[in-house]
Amino acid sequence: MKRSRINEIMRAADDMIRHYGFVLPPFANWSPDQFKARTDASAIVEARCGWDITDYGQGKFDEMGLFLFTLRNGRLADLQRGGGMCYAEKLLISRQDQLSPMHTHVIKAEDIINRGGATLVIELYGSDDKGNFAWDKGGVVWCDGIRRPYGPGEKLKFAPGESVTLMPGDWHAFWGEGGDVLIGEVSTVNDDLTDNIFREPIGRFSEIEEDEAPWHLLVSDYDGWLK
Repeated sequence: MKRSRINEIMRAADDMIRHYGFVLPPFANWSPDQFKARTDASAIVEARCGWDITDYGQGKFDEMGLFLFTLRNGRLADLQRGGGMCYAEKLLISRQDQLSPMHTHVIKAEDIINRGGATLVIELYGSDDKGNFAWDKGGVVWCDGIRRPYGPGEKLKFAPGESVTLMPGDWHAFWGEGGDVLIGEVSTVNDDLTDNIFREPIGRFSEIEEDEAPWHLLVSDYDGWLK
């Protein structure tokens, strides 16, 4: 993705987030130079909190892509010992008909919440006995506290305010229907480097063409720009 396109997506996302009454934390507004000058931001960097925009390495963001901002993220060590900061929170924007492709997680359970906008569509499949994607398997999710069985390939639709709880092994893809959707994600500790298992062989992060200066750094920029 071109950096100019990423900057454009960031600005549009910030406008949409504010439109629905959310305000991003102060570190969202740091310029790259301000971020580099901070001596007290190691926890933000280590938790990989911040801006995240991906086209999954496919070069067609409008058709397959996702905007994310990680607001907070716990520690895997706490999750493993069963106490402490075991949770994470994100905001996402899924544009109209923009696919976030079929995937699951090994560790992370997550609530996916329609925070505003159009209808959120989530397509679901179950797993085989080894946790692999299964064309012929369904499963069970919880929709706002109500048990909801699903069949293989079933598409559940969520209006603003509605949510679904997905567990490891619930294979899912999602997109906005009828317009763009602001999504909340509340989950166990998030690890985007190792805990996204895609059905197809695609990447989680994008390669960036530096055609202009970044407005804000992406989490995928931290290793190169801050260390």
